[in-house]
Amino acid sequence: MSKAFTRETDSDSDGDEEGVSPALPAGGKNYITRAGYERLRAELFALIDEERPRIVEVVHWAASNGDRSENGDYLYGKKRLREIDRRIRFLTKRLEIAEVVDPSVHHGKDQVFFGATVTYCDEAGTETTVIIRGIDETDNSQGQVSWVSPVAQALLKAREGDEVRLMTPTGWRQIEVLAVSYPAPLAD
Repeated sequence: MSKAFTRETDSDSDGDEEGVSPALPAGGKNYITRAGYERLRAELFALIDEERPRIVEVVHWAASNGDRSENGDYLYGKKRLREIDRRIRFLTKRLEIAEVVDPSVHHGKDQVFFGATVTYCDEAGTETTVIIRGIDETDNSQGQVSWVSPVAQALLKAREGDEVRLMTPTGWRQIEVLAVSYPAPLAD
């Protein structure tokens, strides 16, 4: 059967990578810390300079072996190239619209902005500490939340001692901001 009548199972769309990073708010900016920006940039250059050329070499070698229809190296390599190219497009788009923010400019302030480490208490008395980061750099296991997450949206612009309303799947909850901190500025 010709390729025209077969259907690829993985998406080759040029859009954002579903499930990897949430979409940016319409008209919003892609706020990110310097460290997060550098990590994405390093990943992009590693894909372009190292991984993609290595996979292209494997695909070239596999194609030279003949029958491509049952050649696992060739089929896997082509699939991996599509994944790499999709990730390169995604990273390029995200880095182009990234706005690097230095959270240390707010050091010593008690109002919540991007990059803040915030400790808050809910109605049950449970204390939680979160760090507000960019969409592409959050790590939930490290207590980091995206600046577009519901908890960050509720906390942004609040001050220590303020009570804010947080929408949760079970309804509205009151939370109180206990502490706000920022990293210290780096000495020049």
